[in-house]
Amino acid sequence: MTKLTIIVPAYNEAKTIAEILDKVIETPISYSITKEIIVVNDGSKDDSTVIIDEYVKKNRERALAQKTEIVVHHKTVNEGKGAAIHTGIQMATGDYIIIQDGDLELDPREINLLLQPIIEGFADVVYGSRFIGGRPHRVMNFWHSGGNKMLTFVSNLFTNLNLTDMETCYKLFKAETMKSLVLKEKRFGFEPEITARASQIPGIRIYEVGISYYGRTRSDGKKIGWKDAVRTIWCILKYNVFVK
Repeated sequence: MTKLTIIVPAYNEAKTIAEILDKVIETPISYSITKEIIVVNDGSKDDSTVIIDEYVKKNRERALAQKTEIVVHHKTVNEGKGAAIHTGIQMATGDYIIIQDGDLELDPREINLLLQPIIEGFADVVYGSRFIGGRPHRVMNFWHSGGNKMLTFVSNLFTNLNLTDMETCYKLFKAETMKSLVLKEKRFGFEPEITARASQIPGIRIYEVGISYYGRTRSDGKKIGWKDAVRTIWCILKYNVFVK
């Protein structure tokens, strides 16, 4: 049976990790597809480790009833979101792979929107854009949303794509495609790197669908900052110009 791997990188997400796992488990996936959830705990310093282990112990049978398998990997050292995703990719056994952050910014029920173009044979990769479509979007501050759009614009200049949201967490790949990519970025540089790598595959079909966005602020626990934006620009140049 066809399987979807959902990688959940988590660092200090004690407040939300159980709730997001509930949402992923309860999300019905269309097209008779089973789910594999791989939680990669990236050396969390809060109670995430205990909460994740207790959650899996209590909910494994419920998950199986929903055709969902849960796998957990605890890193002893915090290496970054990209490194956690690398681990998840290596562990993935599904036919398709998507990333789901351990917060509550994105709605797992919308994973089916990303699956549709792939299942119907149109796409190899599908991005979930927070900036198109008529679904709910939290109104964020100007510089945050403007920065995202600027980084996407710069990425598009070099990849020759017309994405509206390169930085989105929701990137759904055929597993064979994602596993074929040589990925090096361990932190938030993962997003521009994987976009650059994917764009360089001859004949790759990349689609975009609109998704909801229930964004967090820094006071809510959002971790990305201006230094990550600078690193993103460097990664765009690095993986599109200097490293092929």
